[in-house]
Amino acid sequence: MSKTILIVDDSASVRSVVGIALRGAGYDVIEACDGQNALDKLTGNKVHLIVSDVNMPIMDGITFVKEVKKRPEYKFTPICMLTTEAGQTMMQEGKAAGAKAWIVKPFQPPKLLDVVSKLIS
Repeated sequence: MSKTILIVDDSASVRSVVGIALRGAGYDVIEACDGQNALDKLTGNKVHLIVSDVNMPIMDGITFVKEVKKRPEYKFTPICMLTTEAGQTMMQEGKAAGAKAWIVKPFQPPKLLDVVSKLIS
């Protein structure tokens, strides 16, 4: 059974590139355009990993991580932030919210896949 990854990013092109890399590695992918849209898609189905941007409209990535961690069925789901934010303060805020990894855009798909495999192995 393949593992499911939720991609949350307001950029359709980023969702596409990440989705192509993940599907090519054999993962099932669910896409969401912002934090609220992603929460709406977390309906109790098993998600093995979430890859989320930080800067998004409606609900930003840090708020989204906090909301995910409040849900018992997703409390232990690893979350990787994929963002242009490279500042230590923002990274620490993400980690405090519950993010397990931080990848700065632009990124190389092999690096993303390496981080993904470590988080859901």
